[in-house]
Amino acid sequence: MSGAVSIDDLVAWIRAFRDAVHQHKDELTRLDSEIGDADHGSNMARGLDAVVAKLDPAPASAPDLFKTVGMTLVSSVGGASGPLYGTLFLRMGPALSADDVDATTLGAALRAGVEGVVARGKAELGDKTMIDALSPALDAWDAAVADGADAAVAARAAADAAARGRDATEPLVARKGRASYLGERSAGHLDPGATSATLLLDALRDTLADPA
Repeated sequence: MSGAVSIDDLVAWIRAFRDAVHQHKDELTRLDSEIGDADHGSNMARGLDAVVAKLDPAPASAPDLFKTVGMTLVSSVGGASGPLYGTLFLRMGPALSADDVDATTLGAALRAGVEGVVARGKAELGDKTMIDALSPALDAWDAAVADGADAAVAARAAADAAARGRDATEPLVARKGRASYLGERSAGHLDPGATSATLLLDALRDTLADPA
């Protein structure tokens, strides 16, 4: 594909994320049952269904798209996931121009979104949260772009890094959220938020992948 990321690509990404969450809903719920409220999969699936219902017709610009996604998630997803994922997308929108989205601008938007999540959730790398997947994904994205990669290549690098970050949450003791109430017992389980965040990056990778 060309270096540009179209509004159609971004809408397709959100739809692909919804589909991935539905495909892995039971897994997300199982992970959350081990260290949380056992509702992450169902909450995310319900919220993303509400999002996709508002994408026909599609918003005219990337800022409008991410505002719609973010506000819908905040209003329709229970627990911490709605505010956190909602903030991610709400912060991404203003970081994008209405017309020109490429690897650099999309990476900057993702970073703005993740910074919003950090500010809202007060989580840091190593706290056993979605940040453990998102933070290394951002670093991998930026490194790929610095080497001249387009958005498709950067997304592949980010998804790989997110998966490694997700897997690295298994031995961690949770320091944020309901999982932190378990103390040492939270170790030995993948974090459900890091798992769904990896699905988000996987969906972007697959959407932007070169058909060749």
